[in-house]
Amino acid sequence: MAQEKTFAQIESRYFWLLAALGALVVGAGLYSAYFMESHGHVVTGMNNHVVWGMPHVFAIFMIVAASGVLNVASVGSVFGKHVYKARAPLAGLLSIALLAGGLTVLMLDLGRPDRIIVALTNYNPTSMFAWNALLYSGLFTTVALYLWTLMEKRMNPWSKPMGFVVFGWRIILTTGTGLIFAFLVARQAYASAILPPMFIVLSFAWGLAVFLIVQSAMFSWNELKLNPAIQQRMKNLLGVFIVGSLYLVAAYHLTNLYFARESAFEHFILVSGGIYPALFWGGYVVVGSALPLLLIFTPGMGKGIHVLAASLLTLAGAFALLYVFIIGGEAFPLDIFPGYQVISSSFGDGQVASYAPSLPEIVLGTGGLAIAFMITIAGVRALNFLPHDDPKAVHQD
Repeated sequence: MAQEKTFAQIESRYFWLLAALGALVVGAGLYSAYFMESHGHVVTGMNNHVVWGMPHVFAIFMIVAASGVLNVASVGSVFGKHVYKARAPLAGLLSIALLAGGLTVLMLDLGRPDRIIVALTNYNPTSMFAWNALLYSGLFTTVALYLWTLMEKRMNPWSKPMGFVVFGWRIILTTGTGLIFAFLVARQAYASAILPPMFIVLSFAWGLAVFLIVQSAMFSWNELKLNPAIQQRMKNLLGVFIVGSLYLVAAYHLTNLYFARESAFEHFILVSGGIYPALFWGGYVVVGSALPLLLIFTPGMGKGIHVLAASLLTLAGAFALLYVFIIGGEAFPLDIFPGYQVISSSFGDGQVASYAPSLPEIVLGTGGLAIAFMITIAGVRALNFLPHDDPKAVHQD
């Protein structure tokens, strides 16, 4: 009987407090966007070299995670696993919430969000950014239709076909996100064909980590306990995705090391770049990968609190990796004339660019997370997104 509860039936004394705190953070993020637009990017840490700063780290994380969290739904609808299908509605809600938060940060960070009208009325089919605009709006549409087929009984027969559509669309979307960087020949750190598959695998780990955190919170609010067998499956899947992410990130750097022209960049990002190698090895490899794997696979661990801690550490590693990848890739000077020494000028040619994130940038990015948070708690408050597990289905899978 306990499993029949829905979040809407639980009068949690924390709901309105959480909603108020979320609205406060959203308001602070909007004010930060206004402050940066009014005063210009001079109030940020960004400059002529590092044009994508901390807000882009938040935005890219949320966009990639929005795609990855749908993996939970895909395992259920596409591959017929009942345990995961019960979690498909929540995965769809989280995908919409994260994508909305990420795109909000992306638009406000541009400084002139009204200029999106120009992009819509003057479509450039040769631009990857233009294609991503279609992919983002398409994901909103396909996920919304998918949720309709899941939550409306008369539409249930269409849930499997829509599951296939969403599965294909999210793979294409994450590929497009990777191609944004892969097609940027103006940055040595990026132009690599391995980036699209790397982003796809990273999305699996980050999306599942987000899902496990939200699921844990929802079950805690409703005074429910997750079936140990289900928890075992999901934490093992998270471990597999973390290992896969490590493999693709290692392949990306090893591929760069193979080319002589990239050796200086790799030495900078992995050894001599100050904050960047520290964040890569300490933040991503140790905190974001090694520690979660220990928490997941060490005998006697891998239980509720350990899985939650592993998920949080995975997300911390995600931010560390994106900071190194996005900002470190911009900070390293472009080798315009290979084999020749570039004379430094007042414009910083041939020099490593400096960057320190400002408070408005961080608050704007946090505001995007708050938007995703507000959409999620409003959704689970209004509709029944709480997973309902059938004990028989756990053993059937």
